Amino acid sequence: MTEHSVDTSQTPPTVSIDGCSTVPVLFWNRVARFPDKVALREKDFGIWNKYTWHDFGEAAQYTGLGLLALGLTRGDVCSVASEVCKEWLFADLGIQGVGGVTNGVYPTDAANQVEYLINDSGARFYFAEDEEQLDKVLEVREQTPTLEKVIIFDMEGLRHLNDEMCISFESLQALGREYAQEHPDQWEQEISAAEPEDLMLLTYTSGTTGPPKGSMISHRNLLYMMVAMQRMYNFTPKDEQLGFLPMAHVAGRLFYIALLIESYSVVNLVEDVETFNQDLQEISPTLHFAVPRVWEKKFSTVALKLKEGTALGRFAYQHAIALGERVATFHKQGERPPLHLQLLFFAAEQLVLKNIRRLLGIDSCRLLSTAAAPIAPELIDWFWSLGKPMYEVYGQTECTGLATANVPGQLRIGSVGRSSDHADVQLSADNEIMIKSPGVIKGYWNNPEKTAETIKQDWLYTGDVGRIDDDGYVYVVDRIKDIIITAGGKNITPSEIENQLKFSPFISDAVVVGDKRPFLTCLVMIDQENVTKFAQDNDVPFTNYTSLCHTSAVQDLIWQEIERVNKKFARVETIKKFSLIDQLLDPEDEELTPTMKLKRKVVNEKYIDMIDAMY
Repeated sequence: MTEHSVDTSQTPPTVSIDGCSTVPVLFWNRVARFPDKVALREKDFGIWNKYTWHDFGEAAQYTGLGLLALGLTRGDVCSVASEVCKEWLFADLGIQGVGGVTNGVYPTDAANQVEYLINDSGARFYFAEDEEQLDKVLEVREQTPTLEKVIIFDMEGLRHLNDEMCISFESLQALGREYAQEHPDQWEQEISAAEPEDLMLLTYTSGTTGPPKGSMISHRNLLYMMVAMQRMYNFTPKDEQLGFLPMAHVAGRLFYIALLIESYSVVNLVEDVETFNQDLQEISPTLHFAVPRVWEKKFSTVALKLKEGTALGRFAYQHAIALGERVATFHKQGERPPLHLQLLFFAAEQLVLKNIRRLLGIDSCRLLSTAAAPIAPELIDWFWSLGKPMYEVYGQTECTGLATANVPGQLRIGSVGRSSDHADVQLSADNEIMIKSPGVIKGYWNNPEKTAETIKQDWLYTGDVGRIDDDGYVYVVDRIKDIIITAGGKNITPSEIENQLKFSPFISDAVVVGDKRPFLTCLVMIDQENVTKFAQDNDVPFTNYTSLCHTSAVQDLIWQEIERVNKKFARVETIKKFSLIDQLLDPEDEELTPTMKLKRKVVNEKYIDMIDAMY
């Protein structure tokens, strides 16, 4: 049984787990207690390879000691640019173990962004996943004076690389082994030297309103998240997750590092982003956290398969989902459905719903979780109707991830739940959500002005407008800066409309426009896969993505989807005109965040001519 201790009566607050007050000490506790238990699996060439806690600990130790051999000193920043993989986790715990600070870099970041992150953080060491990531850092190394060494995870295509600045991850580990033989007690001495308030992570925000800001996360911050998340999710050593989120995002760190260490459970790392769905079906995890876009795609998958299916299949689905809705009504309230309803739902599960859940890879999940962006309540209801409870949670990088959560027995769909234990969530005079908890960060790296704007007297000012009901459930209305005030003076929440639009299988994302304008319009990014299939099924001629967007059939299709959403809103909140973004975007484009959300400010500036044309 894991023991938690949180004391908020002290300044700063104190947090410990099993008597450990820093992440490296807790990590090494797990390595010592459960050496033979599987901690990680990673799929490689179609085979799931296992790594025990002993393997994990040894790899982290040799990584950290290898860095000491290269001259790392406590407090040095090490950047890691890679998709999620075992080496990312080995590097992360190795860096922290010897007192370094890990800074995650999105593998989709362009070379100029890599240059900014290295220079802003003062990184001395840079871990690059492969040749693609290496090329970016080498392109800017002349402009990054603090950078001393680049460590490469995957040397494919680089065997003949001859560059004094570069070393393979394998060679770094070899250095670490030699260092361990020469200094057998050094690793444990370094682990013991860490203090709870020491900086351990730099997590940069997306920077939609200026240059990215580095959130400074301490050991105490992350340990508190372990405690809070365990109480939210009740994780056990038998639980399994699928690791696919980017580790540069705070959610990746929380689920694949924090929960892993706290609960000594298992994380299964995808072979590739492209194999995500197949890997999910194979692993069928017990808990699955994903951003709303992932859940929207799953709904779209089922919606399109139904259109292709038989009339009998659609009839069976409609009846099964209707039964699921009735059963979910009881489960959401923590009640058992009547026996006859349980029996009917059991039959619906066996005949229909189980097949859908297996297709989506969630059949073994005891719960689903979502955060990081707004989500349509109807989508959450749909997963409940499938027989899988989904809980929306809320937080920010600046509070190390989570501050509120819906949990079993305490659920209100449409809200983001109540505040977590030892966290206080209140509203300012302007209805801005404020958070005080042991998870609130130390501040922004090298940015005292932004720190002072955001954290005041230990309160994190989130920038979100919200409301709190009489039972303490928090509702996020929108970002303060995103609220639209029309020319007629009407205040409109664009995210609520956008969430409904994204519920369509044909719409990937949308940005509602209308500030100081006479009516609302919308820029839409279509779902390429689903709209392409629609065009093929309906003999709509097109040559590429741009021409697809300009076909009258696709324009009519999207307008039908917009009209469907318009019926749910008051007249002043309806979309009067729309335009399609006719360029195929990916996370490397400035319009998108790494989690594939459109950046409202960038879109409004870049597509101003398109917007003006709608008025």
